[in-house]
Amino acid sequence: MRILLTNDDGIFAPGITALYNVLAERNEHEIYIVAPEGQRSAVGRSITIYKPLFVTKHKLKGNNIALAVNGTPTDCVKLAIQGNVLPNKPDLIISGINDGPNLGTDVFYSGTVAAAMEGTLLGIPSLAVSLASYDYENYLPSALFISDFIDKHREILNTKDSLLNINIPGSDQCFWQGVKITKLGKSVYDNAFENRQAPFGREYYWITGKVVYDDEDNTDLKAIKDWYVSITPLHSDLTDYKRIEELQRIFLC
Repeated sequence: MRILLTNDDGIFAPGITALYNVLAERNEHEIYIVAPEGQRSAVGRSITIYKPLFVTKHKLKGNNIALAVNGTPTDCVKLAIQGNVLPNKPDLIISGINDGPNLGTDVFYSGTVAAAMEGTLLGIPSLAVSLASYDYENYLPSALFISDFIDKHREILNTKDSLLNINIPGSDQCFWQGVKITKLGKSVYDNAFENRQAPFGREYYWITGKVVYDDEDNTDLKAIKDWYVSITPLHSDLTDYKRIEELQRIFLC
């Protein structure tokens, strides 16, 4: 299988490095990496249209290819699939392993999820993978889980119109309670903007605050809290189907 790895933490981030090393060591797949040259977290689905995209090649083991792009995660996937920079079209896209969770409504901001969503829009099965902790820094358990997952569950990777958002507990695998199929939870940010002044007097603002999580059952947030791997199917169709009939009655009567 040909696998494209990307992320939003940068091409040299520990998460994508760990995942590449595990996949490459098993020597069962052809692996490409096309990822941002630096940190591009929380850029959502933004793309670069007012400046050129520069690509830097990096050597990997064997015939595997790595390209660093001065753009967003979505840029990387679009370039990889539509830019004729790879020898073959990938069979699967894996975005991650992200440093920190992508749970609940965070998926609307996430560059990790955005890259996987772009793969879905372009008709390629895609996974967004996150290590749901900022304190646990060992990416090997997550990388091993994903490697086993894609080898054991090929049948569920054939879906091209939705992606799987996978969040993995921040602990050794012996503490995981299992796997849960979940829906998106609700995470609300209580943000504040600190007003500061630069050395030459110009004002600027720094976003601060805290996030409040909903503990509703069957959500990704609750699963991670209970030490389960959370797998949430996400679709690109944001239509509110429940309101269609209501609006039709109002405007078509």
